[in-house]
Amino acid sequence: MPIPFDNSYANLPARFYAVQTPTPVREPKLIRVNRTLAKQLRIDADWLESSEGLNVLAGNTVAEGAAPIAQAYAGHQFGNFVPQLGDGRAVLLGEVVAENGKRFDVQLKGAGPTAWSRRGDGRSALGPVLREYIVSEAMHALGVPTTRALAAVTTGEQVRREEMQAGGVFTRIASSHIRVGTFQYFAAQEDNDALRTLADYTIQRHYPTAADAENPYLALIEAVVAAQADLIPQWLGLGFIHGVMNTDNCAVSGETIDYGPCAFMDGFHPQCVFSSIDRNARYAWGNQPSIAQWNLTRFAETLLPLINADKDAAIKVAEAALGTFPDRFQAGYLAAFRAKLGLAKANDESKAFIKSTLEVFAKNEVDFTLGFRHLTRIGSGEDAAEFVSLFTDEAAAQTWLADWRRVAAPESQLTAMLAANPIRIPRNHRVEQAIQAGYQNDFVPFHRLVDALAHPFAEAAKFADLEQAPTTAERVTETFCGT
Repeated sequence: MPIPFDNSYANLPARFYAVQTPTPVREPKLIRVNRTLAKQLRIDADWLESSEGLNVLAGNTVAEGAAPIAQAYAGHQFGNFVPQLGDGRAVLLGEVVAENGKRFDVQLKGAGPTAWSRRGDGRSALGPVLREYIVSEAMHALGVPTTRALAAVTTGEQVRREEMQAGGVFTRIASSHIRVGTFQYFAAQEDNDALRTLADYTIQRHYPTAADAENPYLALIEAVVAAQADLIPQWLGLGFIHGVMNTDNCAVSGETIDYGPCAFMDGFHPQCVFSSIDRNARYAWGNQPSIAQWNLTRFAETLLPLINADKDAAIKVAEAALGTFPDRFQAGYLAAFRAKLGLAKANDESKAFIKSTLEVFAKNEVDFTLGFRHLTRIGSGEDAAEFVSLFTDEAAAQTWLADWRRVAAPESQLTAMLAANPIRIPRNHRVEQAIQAGYQNDFVPFHRLVDALAHPFAEAAKFADLEQAPTTAERVTETFCGT
């Protein structure tokens, strides 16, 4: 088979999903196939680029071996619980086992209405398709656990959002699409049999060593806590803001999932928000660690009946598992910023210097990526002029540099600094330019951006313009959900 499906989630009880065939589109056209990823997944890339493959990627036909379903889940959205959400515009075609032996989902986003669409059209505009392709592949190249992009197509149809827009379908690859909200769906129904089935499946698929623990369900909580505690510092170290950290967008695998109103900061501020729907800054850059722990607490709540029949006893051990998050997160956070700054020692002085650095960066609106990038150039022997030019207060820059030279060891730590400070990120204005060009049927900026971001730490003169911060006129102040 061109796609070697080996499905398991579709073998779970029927209440876990709705059987769902994608809805055909009028005139699909291929934008891009990720040939490297296809090879890793043992999928025939040439076939994906054929007319037959295009029809599968667009949802017009169902590939041999697929078992298309829309998954059920619930979720807290901006703190408010919704007991039934589910895949309202996505269809899980099935799973494949990659060359490395790991199992991955193959999902179409924008494949038409499902049982969970709640009167929505089940479609995606082209913009969110291009955004998720660009950003998810960039995150992968940056070394962040993430869902991946296998393909993007246009549909030849229009969708109505704020205005009529061209439609698209995105093929997403994930270690799984099991979310905190998936567990919440069954917990809300007090369906402990389904919870146990889901927990056992999750352990087998993602955390098999938990099966050998004295209490496998407690071990599952501990594993998911560790995965999230390791993920969030990587977001912060890149200036990444997820934008919509609802529990239905929190994958138990520890991957970054759902690139809706996400963004990378330009000028640094810990309360930076881009999402048009995050009006109270719930998911600001600096709030992401506490929100992750909040989401994990909701996850632990769902497993209490499985941990111990005595609820008080279950709460006690679950709280202990959740209590490991702050220290593990903090260790990852400090390690990330020590590497970015070239701080050799893991001590209180380094910790205090990281804190003061971010305060100075915020006060001076220093471009997050360029600020750290220019430090690597100083460590390589270049002068500090470009770094100083990023500050609104030159004296503050010079004072900070003197302090940095006192506590840092950029020459000996240069390798770590270069590996922690990318040259190129998906700048919001560049993503927006690629999207707007795509709406004009011009995908050259999209392809160029994807190609440039595949090697974010490598110097490339031909992509130098993509390194630059936006001009005032180019600044993107709001990003939007795809629905």
